Amino acid sequence: MVRLHKYLAECGVASRRQSEEMIAAGRVRVNGVVASIGDQIDPACDEVTVDGAPIAADPKVYLLLNKPRGVITSAADPHGRRTVLDCVEGVNARVYPVGRLDRDVEGVLILTNDGELAYRLTHPKHQVDKVYEAWVEGLLTDAAARAMRNGVKLDDGWASAVKVDVLRRRKDATLLQLTMHEGRKHEVKRLCQAVGYPVRSLTRTAVGNLKAEGLKPGEWRYLRAAELADLRRLAGLRS
Repeated sequence: MVRLHKYLAECGVASRRQSEEMIAAGRVRVNGVVASIGDQIDPACDEVTVDGAPIAADPKVYLLLNKPRGVITSAADPHGRRTVLDCVEGVNARVYPVGRLDRDVEGVLILTNDGELAYRLTHPKHQVDKVYEAWVEGLLTDAAARAMRNGVKLDDGWASAVKVDVLRRRKDATLLQLTMHEGRKHEVKRLCQAVGYPVRSLTRTAVGNLKAEGLKPGEWRYLRAAELADLRRLAGLRS
């Protein structure tokens, strides 16, 4: 038996949280009966539908996209703006972005229909590194870097970087490398702003050991077996 919201996530329907919202809205039925949050199912014999459409586990697909700036990290956009799914046209599976990068941020983005892996990669308790390079205004001081590591209180709680390294300095700006475990909305930008160094540009260079080397912005490829095995290990799953 498996919890219904987890099963929907594993089938690539939506994230666990979004799946619970769909269940609460009455959009999900099990064997013709409207489901409730907390329901468990047997995928081998129970029929699950969302908005009347049957749901079944698809073969798992794992993509690496070098997300370009100006693209929305979403499966769809009500304003008709280009999304990351537009960048991976031709993939014969429903995939969803793992986590979120702001429209003006580029870099490593995983897309998959493996809901369990997506959940573990984004949840801070699994401590999977997300590495960013940020050009910030001004010359970063040691005190500011220490504050980012120790934690800064934002409007939605405390935020901190696992590591903060200065890669380069120029007259009026500093290039930082920040390693994060969380991925809250605008978190890197807000963290830098909170210590007095607004972000000019931001790139995510790695998720775990996965990098976008060899991919131009907007290009993608399937994950290699060794890369997937490493990600699963980092997320606490068996290879």
